[in-house]
Amino acid sequence: MQTVELTCAPALDTAVREVWQQLSGAGLPSLAHNTHPGHRPHLTLASCGAAPEGALDAVGELLAEALPLPVRLTGLLSFSARSRRRVLSWAVVPTFELVDLHRRVWLLLDGAADPDPHYLPGRWAPHIGLTRRLEPEELALAHTVVGRHPDLTGSFDAGRSYDTLTGTTVPLGPL
Repeated sequence: MQTVELTCAPALDTAVREVWQQLSGAGLPSLAHNTHPGHRPHLTLASCGAAPEGALDAVGELLAEALPLPVRLTGLLSFSARSRRRVLSWAVVPTFELVDLHRRVWLLLDGAADPDPHYLPGRWAPHIGLTRRLEPEELALAHTVVGRHPDLTGSFDAGRSYDTLTGTTVPLGPL
């Protein structure tokens, strides 16, 4: 799979990592445990089997024009993650600018192989991941540990594409 992701500016990156550490400190499987060298807080805009020829270059040009992009994180979301397990995420407010950027990315990815339906326009729930594969009782503990965070503002300042087959990350847009 190939993704198109937005990465957090330093202050927002630090804030998300602090929540990862809070969850880890409580013994929960937070994303702080991901050891991939390129792993960092991000918002996935698209995921597909393979992008059409030249599409990622075009996405990079689009991101160069659109970033930095202001963002507001608010509330927690929970998604199913195989069997009865859940994933906990921080919700990203879907501003007009963000939703329009998402739509434009998918226009450039038109014809992509095996698009992940969860990331398609009209089905996408923008979020930044906090945990993976929580058991139901761990989800309750995670909510207790994180509590009600106040809304957090920041920005996305760069883009990238991650290839799950090779494990490589390629910058897109501004560096």
